[in-house]
Amino acid sequence: MTQPLKIDRDKTAVLIMDFQQRIVANNASDPDGVVKQAAQVLDGARNAGIPVIYIMHRGGALTEYAPDVELHDGVKPAAGEPVITKIRPGPFSTTNLDVTLRELGRDTIVIMGVSTSGCVLSCTRWAVDVNYKFIVVKDACSDGDTEVHRVLTEKVYPRFGTVIDTQEFLAAL
Repeated sequence: MTQPLKIDRDKTAVLIMDFQQRIVANNASDPDGVVKQAAQVLDGARNAGIPVIYIMHRGGALTEYAPDVELHDGVKPAAGEPVITKIRPGPFSTTNLDVTLRELGRDTIVIMGVSTSGCVLSCTRWAVDVNYKFIVVKDACSDGDTEVHRVLTEKVYPRFGTVIDTQEFLAAL
């Protein structure tokens, strides 16, 4: 029998990646659903005192400013929550995310992102390489290809970290 997941509020941070209007509209298989699930995770984390860190993509087609590169209205940052800008798919390689997490004393990251095969995959691989534990909230992640999302969340990510859904995350708080 597996033990229920416990989340150490003092060692955990939530990452919400690429929840920008254009990315959600073009790369999420269920845009409204993934935003709704992510908003629930954010509310739970905030109520539990777990820091939330936003990651925005501003490379490639998103380099030039347009209104639809802004964060989705359904998951806006609360006052004081950092927004880190990246120019590559992963959140670690072109940012100060690692330093930010270490300064906060966090060794576990809860990951939400659009897309599962882009920012989420890059984040999980880098996290493992630099000794972070990770939890992927599978229904608060999305990909344009539902089969790729399924394979990653059912077969790849569980090899290196934990994969749960929104309700399991909220229950673990």
